[in-house]
Amino acid sequence: MSTQLPWSAYSEEDRLSQLLQSQGEARALLERKDEDQRKRGYFHTLRELCQQPATWLRTAETMQEHAAQLIRLTAGLSCLTLSGSGSSEYAGDCVRLALHKNLGINVQAVASGALLTQGTNALQVGRPSLMVSLARSGDSPESVGALSLIRLLEPDMRHLVLTCNRRGRLAHEFHADPNVRVIVLDEATNDRSLVMTSSFTNMVLAARFLGLLANPALYSTIVNALAHAASDLLLNEMDALAQASRKQFRRVMFLGSGSHLAAAREASLKMLEMTAGRVVTGCETYLGLRHGPMSSVHDDTLVVCFLAVDPTVRAYEVDVVRELERKQLGLLRILVGQEVPKDLPTPQDVVISYPDTSLADEDLPVLDVVVGQVLGFFRCLQEGLRPDSPSENGVIHRVVEAFHLHLPRT
Repeated sequence: MSTQLPWSAYSEEDRLSQLLQSQGEARALLERKDEDQRKRGYFHTLRELCQQPATWLRTAETMQEHAAQLIRLTAGLSCLTLSGSGSSEYAGDCVRLALHKNLGINVQAVASGALLTQGTNALQVGRPSLMVSLARSGDSPESVGALSLIRLLEPDMRHLVLTCNRRGRLAHEFHADPNVRVIVLDEATNDRSLVMTSSFTNMVLAARFLGLLANPALYSTIVNALAHAASDLLLNEMDALAQASRKQFRRVMFLGSGSHLAAAREASLKMLEMTAGRVVTGCETYLGLRHGPMSSVHDDTLVVCFLAVDPTVRAYEVDVVRELERKQLGLLRILVGQEVPKDLPTPQDVVISYPDTSLADEDLPVLDVVVGQVLGFFRCLQEGLRPDSPSENGVIHRVVEAFHLHLPRT
């Protein structure tokens, strides 16, 4: 099989076959019979991690099919709100700065729960406004509740639903509402695993199209470049991340700047969910780390550094990484990004290199998140848990349990 084609161009069977050839850690998992993989609880999560480059290309096609209605939906906007719960909120945060830059309007990411409790006070001032609701299942109580509430309080507000589940309440309850547009992504993105992986990155890239409606060719170029980079990452770096996951750490601190901080938030949540809280996690900006949180970086702490492309931002980040080394803080570091300086890592550090591309910082969060997903996946196995359902005592579920919605008094 030629490796000149992007990994995303192959079938799932061929992609897994390539992993068998190149990554020993994945080979040990994939060589087991499917029944055994299901019993050990990683069958779905491993495949959902690996399918991401291919699903990204399909998501790009789906979004471009809706270009005409999206152009009408975004015409003349004063501001835009990205809404979701948990990982879905972080997906909005990952794309927020890119949309702000491309659209030239105020863009916010807000938790659906904040909309339920604060109503329109959680929204930006300025109209006309568009609210984009992001959800994997569309069945969590906040998903439908927040949209229903804002429809009641601000009937003229425009809405877009981006979801991975065509059978979810968010997809079908508002389908006939003229003020709500619903786009359902490919069924493969509706992860069966408890934790969100391919659903997360696909929602980020779906929302990304809103900033490039006037330049769909650029959107395609960005998504294709990301698919190539993610393919390289999975084919070349899974072993390194698997080996790092077995180090003797009990805490992880994820660092990022700008859009990379949003990725750090999601990576932190993935590690926390996949280890059922056995590994304590945190996320910070590099400079923010120096204002108190650095005190939590102990000898049992893994520090994951998502490095920016922008040279000025990178300079600040490198200074903090060197400060950590000078103060001998942390067990080791994983340095992630393009062209990591050769003199930055120590012998015990791990370097995860992205291909040198023209991608900007606002385009890279999905790659950072893939690194966090893979690291969390292998740590989950190291902890003796099942990645498909790591919450053994049922504290958390794939879809958040229902709770009573308290409607405002009128």
